[in-house]
Amino acid sequence: MPSVVGLLEQREVAARRRVDGLREEADRIQAELAVAEREWQEWAIARSRVGEVLTPVDESGQDHAQSDGTASAMRQVEETSSAPPAAKSKSQVPVWREGLAWSVLSVDYQRILQVLADRARLRQGPLTCQEMAAAFGMDVVPAKVEALRSKAKRLVARGWLAERQPGQFTLVDAVASQSGDGS
Repeated sequence: MPSVVGLLEQREVAARRRVDGLREEADRIQAELAVAEREWQEWAIARSRVGEVLTPVDESGQDHAQSDGTASAMRQVEETSSAPPAAKSKSQVPVWREGLAWSVLSVDYQRILQVLADRARLRQGPLTCQEMAAAFGMDVVPAKVEALRSKAKRLVARGWLAERQPGQFTLVDAVASQSGDGS
């Protein structure tokens, strides 16, 4: 018969996996939402530009764009784009794409990328999460190591890191090539 502590540990592990899965799903949805919002803004701007071009010009040389819905659409886009961005969750990791700056990541993720970039510059191999914890001056205890592992796995899933061997993390070549300028 299994022990009570063993059963509790099993349930804790299951709950932790569920939380991690839900966090990753929320991060994916947040990244998709940001892309969709940018796309919407681009289409709204395009519509307003087409409206400006198609607006008839009167005898005085002034167009009537200000009198139709184009001006209000343009103002709406400007207000939306000038609004402060929503607060990012600590674990939000967008999918990596060319030109995406490291600054979109929280400080914890940037630290992981930086330590791996330093190793790449020194032509050293991949790092394990235990080695990362030690490099960050953390206590190398399971809770800290697992927190780092969760972050590293999220970076792998989003294309920032590679895990060519289980538990050993390196920067993806394209990310490493832009690490010198920090973008």
